[in-house]
Amino acid sequence: MALKATIYKAQLQIADMDRHVYGDHNLTIALHPSETEERMMQRVLAFAMHLPADDLRGRLEFSKGLSDVDEPDLWQIDLTGDIVHWIDLGQPDERRIRQAHGRAERLTVISYASSTPVWWSALQNKLQRTPRLAVVQIPADQSQALAQLAERSMQLQISIQDGSVYLNAAKGSVEIHPVLLKEREE
Repeated sequence: MALKATIYKAQLQIADMDRHVYGDHNLTIALHPSETEERMMQRVLAFAMHLPADDLRGRLEFSKGLSDVDEPDLWQIDLTGDIVHWIDLGQPDERRIRQAHGRAERLTVISYASSTPVWWSALQNKLQRTPRLAVVQIPADQSQALAQLAERSMQLQISIQDGSVYLNAAKGSVEIHPVLLKEREE
């Protein structure tokens, strides 16, 4: 018998002063049996950091993720079915990054493990010709602190200013300072 996903509910109040994106969002998040709360909270963080200002080109949504290797963790798909933004978490290999780069207008990889510098140093030179790719590192200690905010039902106030993300919840507060390893060429 297969294990079932655990359902989490999150009410987000997002104030992104850097991109002028504001709003309240109710999310239902399925925690895959093989997924950690840390990874699930990284999906919530990615949602807040990359939420589009409007839905004219589709909504940012959680995909099947771990359940389907052909899908990212989050994506924005327009009405024609084109992938506007593909967001992967972790440390995907070069082949997966290149395939996603060929399918999407924008590609973001968010790595949150302490081994990120080793992973990135092995791939950095190989991915020079991927102009639509951005790679972001969330420091491991900050990612682990974020995981401590996870609850089956949670309310998160998320403020983004000057590149830093501030999260407040009933269980405490966390400050995240993402490190841009590769900037997307606009």
